[in-house]
Amino acid sequence: MSSSFGTLFKVTTFGESHCAAVGAIVDGCPAGIALGAADIQVQLDRRRPGQSALSTPRSEADPVSILSGVENGVTLGTTIGLLVPNADQHPEDYQEMAEVPRPSHADYTYQVKYGVRAQSGGGRASARETIGRVAAGAIAEKYLAQQHGIEIVAWVEGVGGLAAGRVDRETLTRQDVDQSPVRCPDPEAAQAMVELITEVKDNKDSIGGVVACVCRNVPAGLGEPVFDKLEALLAHAMLSLPASKGFEIGSGFTGSRMLGSEHNDPFVAKGGRLGTLTNHSGGVQGGISNGETIYFRVAFKPPATIGLKQRTAGFDGVQTDLEAKGRHDPCIVPRAVPVVESMAALVLMDLLLRQEFRKG
Repeated sequence: MSSSFGTLFKVTTFGESHCAAVGAIVDGCPAGIALGAADIQVQLDRRRPGQSALSTPRSEADPVSILSGVENGVTLGTTIGLLVPNADQHPEDYQEMAEVPRPSHADYTYQVKYGVRAQSGGGRASARETIGRVAAGAIAEKYLAQQHGIEIVAWVEGVGGLAAGRVDRETLTRQDVDQSPVRCPDPEAAQAMVELITEVKDNKDSIGGVVACVCRNVPAGLGEPVFDKLEALLAHAMLSLPASKGFEIGSGFTGSRMLGSEHNDPFVAKGGRLGTLTNHSGGVQGGISNGETIYFRVAFKPPATIGLKQRTAGFDGVQTDLEAKGRHDPCIVPRAVPVVESMAALVLMDLLLRQEFRKG
């Protein structure tokens, strides 16, 4: 099983949703960075369950412990171990699903691949696995911000058929995003999204959505041709997330309907450097950052586990009805926001270290 991501800044996550704990091992973190649990906890608090009526009622405080790699509040340059306990577990909610794979979940594919699976909570396929990503991403974010002034902000751009209005990508802050429980910075659209998710939850169903993200002040030159292009690694990172189904950067699929004369980003002088007048490229050209704001979007499907009765088949092939129990998000996108930010940070951190090593 591949549970590691990155090369110079390498993160390995561990743990299932209903085991004793989840966490991450971080290799390659530079020494001398001021780091405490509080630096990591901020993003874990934004990711944790039970934040509002729009999320799963599973009650987890998700306190992080730094097991190694930090002494007297400073990173040592050695391996950092991060641990978050699983406290609120209800494995009995999954007894019925031991014999019936949930439609569109990973129950069937894990069973086929390994011949065994974690029968409660989805195991490694659970969104709880993302805790390790967020904890490690918080470390990367601190380095990126302190050393290079890089800012990463994600927000909910759409839920179902609802979409936010235009957002100022250059000034939007996480504080702006967190004003609404749905994490959409457009107040009118946010209210409509809250009402839609509430209705879906009351109907024991689920719904998908889109998370958008910007990365500001990213220096030009990040990205490794030809297979480790910046947008390729961002796509890898985002499509490795639970429930993600689509990724686009810059103009994305809209760009396929434009003329070259419309889509090209003309160069202009910007404060002593060469920049672009427009940013259809999304901050990346030829797989390498060009110094402009990086902008991308991630599509998430509706969560697979729903309480609504579904006609399906058990592992024995016999048709049956499944009404899934347990505590699950009716819409994953509000809690996916810090996860998207964290994965973007891991990509940028790894590529930045590669570039710094090259300049040596």
